[in-house]
Amino acid sequence: MTMNKILYMHGFNSSPASHKAVLLHAYMEQHGIGDRIEIPQIPAVPADAIELLQAHAESISRNYSLSLAGSSLGGFYATWLAERYHCPAVLINPAVKPHKLLRKYLGENTNYYTAESWILDESHIEQFRQLDIETITQPQRYLLMLQTGDQTLDYRQALEKYSGSPSLVEQGGSHEFSGFERHIEKILSFCNLTNEI
Repeated sequence: MTMNKILYMHGFNSSPASHKAVLLHAYMEQHGIGDRIEIPQIPAVPADAIELLQAHAESISRNYSLSLAGSSLGGFYATWLAERYHCPAVLINPAVKPHKLLRKYLGENTNYYTAESWILDESHIEQFRQLDIETITQPQRYLLMLQTGDQTLDYRQALEKYSGSPSLVEQGGSHEFSGFERHIEKILSFCNLTNEI
């Protein structure tokens, strides 16, 4: 039987030290499967990000069945990877159109966790546009986790794009996805890992 491994993708200006990444990894550690998740630091530049994530996906796929999980911008990258590698993906308050959403961040940015400064420019916006998957091919491949109180993204955009996908929509909450820990078992189940605990 092939074992499963998750590639988790954090959001914009975030890091592997983000709240959800830490909670997910800690839960998996407690249940003896801490080695079944990779949480890379994703480069700010989209072209660099997707190159790095592809390398991780292909490395995992050599020995495991690949599953994906991504929050916000990580959900956008997870969609691109899921369409390429035909694997399950959990999307947590995913960014649907970052080439539109992130225009307001053009110029200097600082990573919330690493304090690294970098410049978002028009070439990066174009890279986001080129990575956009207009139409997903298999809605059942995705588990959509949304909170209506997301102050950064309009959750209805994701509901529209991933219509037909299994979805969990909670009233209120936040972009961070309040109470994330309540759904870790559901995430692991969707990623085919619960039978290995």
